[in-house]
Amino acid sequence: MILSFYAGEKRDLPWRKTTDPYKIIVSEVMLQQTQVDRVIPYFEKWIARWPTFSDLAQAEKSEVLAYWSGLGYNSRPIRLQKLAQEIVERGDFPTERDDLLKLPGIGPYTAGAVLAFAFNLDVPCVDTNIRRVLIHELGLPEDISAKELEQVALDCVPPGRSREWYNALMDYGAMVKTARKTGIRPTSCQSKFEGSSRQIRGKVLRFLLAKKKANYDSLMKHVEDVRLDDVLLGMIKDGVVEESNGEFTL
Repeated sequence: MILSFYAGEKRDLPWRKTTDPYKIIVSEVMLQQTQVDRVIPYFEKWIARWPTFSDLAQAEKSEVLAYWSGLGYNSRPIRLQKLAQEIVERGDFPTERDDLLKLPGIGPYTAGAVLAFAFNLDVPCVDTNIRRVLIHELGLPEDISAKELEQVALDCVPPGRSREWYNALMDYGAMVKTARKTGIRPTSCQSKFEGSSRQIRGKVLRFLLAKKKANYDSLMKHVEDVRLDDVLLGMIKDGVVEESNGEFTL
């Protein structure tokens, strides 16, 4: 039923037209907590600028951050570039789940997604939509553990068709078995952006992209928020911002 639905109703998405692990990873990182329609133009612009791991590995960090600006979570492009640099240094792309999990920014879901969508391997892959469909269609308890649900997902994969199967589950969850229709809540909810530390990070990033460098007083004048100290410490820890002699740069 789900594969039949997918055959007639599947969404036309640019990252579904490739099996390149680089492009799959870029799409998956961009799609984290971000709506599909919003990601598409960012993805296409990013791939046009840096079409390979090697291209991204050599890019200027400030330009990488500029291309990501507007997607939020500005530590993600930094980890994405570090991942590209590690892949280039390795000389190949790992196809074992445990090896993928050692790379920057790669968690269990992203590892499964890359192995399924790039290599069509029979692996567990559970995002919010897939989780909701499995719980609803199989009558599973909502508090089922992630490990148990991964095993269920793996058991359901039609052998040799993981790419098509997981894309079908995602579309079925996004278009038919939605959270509103099923009443199944996600395991986590995105915090409100307005007034959040994420909003302050965005302000700092845009200011530094425009000014190239700034001291603390000029940043505080721009941000006007007592949380600036903690935000700057976090951005430095994430590798987004650098500080030297009282000047902050990207």
